[in-house]
Amino acid sequence: MRIVLATTAPVMAAAPNVTLEKSSQVTSKRYPNYKVIVLNDDFNTFQHVAECLMKYIPCMTSDRAWDLTNQVHHEGQAIVWVGPQEQAELYHQLLSRADLTMAPLEAA
Repeated sequence: MRIVLATTAPVMAAAPNVTLEKSSQVTSKRYPNYKVIVLNDDFNTFQHVAECLMKYIPCMTSDRAWDLTNQVHHEGQAIVWVGPQEQAELYHQLLSRADLTMAPLEAA
């Protein structure tokens, strides 16, 4: 009589042959811009606000500064600059140090 010992080895299914395709598309995401907003208050003069805008905001013309100063007075606030966060933080800080009343930076 012959005895045969059967061993059961786990049967491994062959893995499917999957080819991953590399995407040739590059998606770029821009950093958000931030708004620098001056608020109306009861202690800064029109002259001071306009002068600060011309002094601290690049390329600010006298006419634009006065238009924004009037907007601050009549509407309660004005967006005086929009751009990258680091620059927005700088302009916000400079205007704050000049005693203008500032809203917190806000993503555009």
